[in-house]
Amino acid sequence: MKSIYVGNIPFSASEDDVRDLFAAHGDVNSVKLVDDRETGRFRGFGFVEMDDRQALSAIEALDGFDMGGRTLKVNEAKPRAPRPRY
Repeated sequence: MKSIYVGNIPFSASEDDVRDLFAAHGDVNSVKLVDDRETGRFRGFGFVEMDDRQALSAIEALDGFDMGGRTLKVNEAKPRAPRPRY
């Protein structure tokens, strides 16, 4: 299972829109669009989980893809860096 970072998503896009886009390249296990903690508004990026082989195909096909007038940035998600505790 690979986690894919998807950036520069149009603010009007929904999880279903992103799921439909990636489903053309394989089975989508999950889609999570990230909201701002303070405002609750969508921040313009999210994560998609797919099987490894299908994920690589989707990354290759969709990096630089125009979605709603915005050029998507699609790559394999990197593990989140630990945050310092206060």
